[in-house]
Amino acid sequence: MGYIYVYTGTGAGKTTNALGLALRCVGHGKHAVIIQFLKWWKNIGEYKIRNKLKPYYEIYQFGRPGWIKVKNGETKVVRINNHVFHVRSVNELDKKLCEKGLEFARQIMLRKKPTLLVLDEINLAVKWKLIDVDKVLELLDSVPERTHVVLTGRYAHRKIIERADFVNVIVERKSPKEMVTTQGIQY
Repeated sequence: MGYIYVYTGTGAGKTTNALGLALRCVGHGKHAVIIQFLKWWKNIGEYKIRNKLKPYYEIYQFGRPGWIKVKNGETKVVRINNHVFHVRSVNELDKKLCEKGLEFARQIMLRKKPTLLVLDEINLAVKWKLIDVDKVLELLDSVPERTHVVLTGRYAHRKIIERADFVNVIVERKSPKEMVTTQGIQY
């Protein structure tokens, strides 16, 4: 029987933990599928490696550019820990993309029955009401027996935490004042 893992909290490393599990699966010749909600950027290591790790590793993105903006425009300022971000508000298109990602997860899970299914940033999508928590729980109830599922993202919903077998809360204890973005480490 597969287990449900949650990596949540305000610290960095939730996606990295999930990708570590995916790497372990691939190393044992097992199938890992990563579905990223709210993410779109193709210049990240976990996306760029996909062709080298076929057929054991698959990654799909259901997000659109501009969630975090550095250019001027209609943005609001959000402070997370010591960092300031200029973000655009999520809207109906973001919701449609997240719903499409959840349905895609259901289809690929039932069709391919991967050893590992990572739902990256799904907790944040639920928090922002882009996906209904009960739909996520329905998906978890339909997981094939041999599939393990990881849900990442800040602000995991109480119902998801209760449903999970393993919950890790990642808390930032210390970080530089400036946001660190090292190629191959943070992305």
